[in-house]
Amino acid sequence: MIAGERCTRACGFCAVSTAKPFVLDSDEPARVAEAIRRMKLKHVVITAVARDDLADGGANHFAETIRATRAVDPEIVIEVLTPDFNGKEHALRLVLEARPDIFNHNLETVERLTPVVRSRAKYRLSLDVLRRAKALDPGAVTKSGLMLGLGETETELFQAMDDLRESDVQVLTLGQYLRPTPNHLPVVEYIRPEAFEFYKEIAEQKGFEYVASGPLVRSSYHAADYHPTRRRSQEKRTAPP
Repeated sequence: MIAGERCTRACGFCAVSTAKPFVLDSDEPARVAEAIRRMKLKHVVITAVARDDLADGGANHFAETIRATRAVDPEIVIEVLTPDFNGKEHALRLVLEARPDIFNHNLETVERLTPVVRSRAKYRLSLDVLRRAKALDPGAVTKSGLMLGLGETETELFQAMDDLRESDVQVLTLGQYLRPTPNHLPVVEYIRPEAFEFYKEIAEQKGFEYVASGPLVRSSYHAADYHPTRRRSQEKRTAPP
């Protein structure tokens, strides 16, 4: 997680502290890349707190971290899990122009529950962010995730799946919401493992390329199990002599 430990939002499900953030650490992208090099990672997930205090929402910091990581290993799979950047086009462009392999932005919950579950975020805005990310870089894989057990109905869940597919989202994660502290939203329902299996089947029928679904699944759960088509390899094959 980059861009500090303080978030400008206060989502009802999240245990990250809500407070005025510190100034961005300009050395962080290089330090993250060096840590990745030392650990010899082959698939990394770069995420961040929401930084509504910044004009670009922290998008350039994402881009610098992507570029620094790519510099230490050109073949590494880079996945970003971003906030919505308040829907700002220039912020999305900054991230996508750095060419992550996977662009992940979580829908988190169904439309009816979004105002309660997510701070400042809007259901339709998140769908638009995902749709525009794909339009800005068709070579990037788009991904999103939903937490279950917050009070959603199956009909609402299936509608959210349809909405994500209409936004050309390719990868989906479904996991059980677990309450971080007594001050956070309560768990309305614990979803049975067999129900998660059923939802995975439904999602695959709806056209998602890859679905991770289970009680312990999170946005980055076994992220490397999904192997995106390597765009850079394709470019090498199709490049003129």
